[in-house]
Amino acid sequence: MDHPEGARETGDGRLSFDRRVRLEFHGSKISSDGGLLLFRELDEVLGLHDIAGGFLRDTRTGHNRLHSLVGLLRQSVFGRLAGYDDVNDADRLSLDPVMRQVVGGRAVEAKAASASQMGRFETEVLAATDNRTVLADLSGHWIDRVHNRKPPKWITLDMDSSVSPTHGAQEGTAWNGHFGCMCYHPLFVFNQFGHLERCALRPGNVHSADGWEEVLKPVIARYADRHLMRFFRGDAAFAIPELYKTLELENYFYAIRLRANRVLQGKIAHLLKRPVGRPPKGVKRIYGDFQYQAASWDKPRRVIAKVEWHPSELFPRVGFVVTNMPMEPDWIIRFYNQRGTAEQYIKEGKQAINWTRLSCKGMAQNEVRLQLHALAYNIGAFLQGTDLPDEIADWSLTSLQTRLIKIGARVVRHARAITFQLAEVAVSGDLFNRILAAIHRLRAPPVP
Repeated sequence: MDHPEGARETGDGRLSFDRRVRLEFHGSKISSDGGLLLFRELDEVLGLHDIAGGFLRDTRTGHNRLHSLVGLLRQSVFGRLAGYDDVNDADRLSLDPVMRQVVGGRAVEAKAASASQMGRFETEVLAATDNRTVLADLSGHWIDRVHNRKPPKWITLDMDSSVSPTHGAQEGTAWNGHFGCMCYHPLFVFNQFGHLERCALRPGNVHSADGWEEVLKPVIARYADRHLMRFFRGDAAFAIPELYKTLELENYFYAIRLRANRVLQGKIAHLLKRPVGRPPKGVKRIYGDFQYQAASWDKPRRVIAKVEWHPSELFPRVGFVVTNMPMEPDWIIRFYNQRGTAEQYIKEGKQAINWTRLSCKGMAQNEVRLQLHALAYNIGAFLQGTDLPDEIADWSLTSLQTRLIKIGARVVRHARAITFQLAEVAVSGDLFNRILAAIHRLRAPPVP
């Protein structure tokens, strides 16, 4: 049955341009997030939240346990995926028919969790030390499940930091001169599929590579037993001798940018002389390849230099990359330049999931919010990685949110069936079913 509060008409009005038009509002019968049902099916096919239920510890007692821990986690994650980036909308979403179906259990016949219930869940239950550790590991467990269904031939890890502006006296907030604001300074590791392998929330005034061991080493450990090629990319902030040694020990090929210095410039002095003759009409690229050992390094390493002469510029643009790859210099530079995709993934997370929305006062609670945003982002990225129809194969996460998730849906309940009548505007019924078929192809093969 529909929830009585949501089923009543909450308003009635008419429009002046056509008096025949009448407005009615039925909160528990109509939803604007019909596409979430697809992502809930993806969750079911991969068993994502079942993994979470096996690790999270439930600290609730008494009447606080109206909804299961997995149901509350689904409400947190799928709400963020649909664009509701905190618990402020939970009271209205608790009556939404799609959200109730996504949460499951008691919510289907009654209602989902309220704002106060969700607030306690995120700031108390998940903020417990054990559960924060589980949340930090959960994205990796989910990615392993996806890779078990579609095994990759190689893995490329991109590490980068970002900014989350803060407001007021939030714990851990600090001024960051590079970003020019009071902020947190989170650290991210992505793979080549756009999956967020792991992230960590850090105070705003730490170095870009601060705490890289706690973020990168668990990811390296997860791939240790897989038979595949391994690659790593990072900007100049991650040009750290201990990082080189860790990657070499774990058989990773790496390409990491080096900051220019006098010794490096001297190694390519012969490439910095302006070419004789008329300036070229296009960009002229020259590569250098040499061995170099900084004072803090334990051994010499290969360094690739790229020198670019642009027609309208007097001096060349110079960049250095330290690597242990045996490929040609131009291939290595192209490989390193693809690191920019990680910046696009961060941009998608900011725009679609709004993972910079960390408005709690405590650092632990904001860490929980960041990990919930990461889980929501990964569910969207998992759908992008399926064999989607050509019409939407290149849709960004923002497009999936605004055009696929935001489908109007009307629920019709019968004794033995629950029917969602979906609008066909950006996504037709045929396209919707083909997306659903792509999700079902991820099912594990039957056990003989």
